[in-house]
Amino acid sequence: MRSRRFAGALVTLAVALSSAGCWPSSSGEPAGSARSTASPTMSGYGARFLAVDECSSFGTASFTEVPCTGERAAARVVARYDGTITAGPACPATTDFVLHISAQRTDGDVDGDGTIPQGYACMRNLEPPHPGDPGGGGGPRTIVGDCVYGSGHGQVRETACDGSGKRKPQYEVVRAVTARDLCPASTALYVQLGGERPVGCARRV
Repeated sequence: MRSRRFAGALVTLAVALSSAGCWPSSSGEPAGSARSTASPTMSGYGARFLAVDECSSFGTASFTEVPCTGERAAARVVARYDGTITAGPACPATTDFVLHISAQRTDGDVDGDGTIPQGYACMRNLEPPHPGDPGGGGGPRTIVGDCVYGSGHGQVRETACDGSGKRKPQYEVVRAVTARDLCPASTALYVQLGGERPVGCARRV
């Protein structure tokens, strides 16, 4: 069975909050813009293009859907949603990167409607490193345990807490709360996290 390929243009995801004393964060991790180019008679390795638990290889200009047991498999889909990432559910907290899938028509769509809908796949590397892990220095979401540094213009970006990244950490997110007044007194920075507890309380490191 052949694999399906899609373009891998790199973009940067960011979450923002324009509020005094609260810096928006950006992980700086790449997210691919995906477009299937499947043959019209192929259904890929599952019932849906890049469905949950399916795998992809890595590439510099493209990604390929491959069997998870194959030697080319590099990342697994941990969540898959239709629509855009700005309007849809957030990826799981430890997602390493996101692939955006462009809508298109194809005669090979398994459900018979002739389309692959616009959507996005939340990906997790099969082997370390895992930039989406707490303190890992990346991933599409900033979570408790992550470290950040000031990148200018009222923004912060993630970097590895162990100092192995290109920039040294300045703050560590130690708690996620619903409002700033719930942060501990030692909080030096508020970071927008999103979700049910959108305020990250960060201390200096």
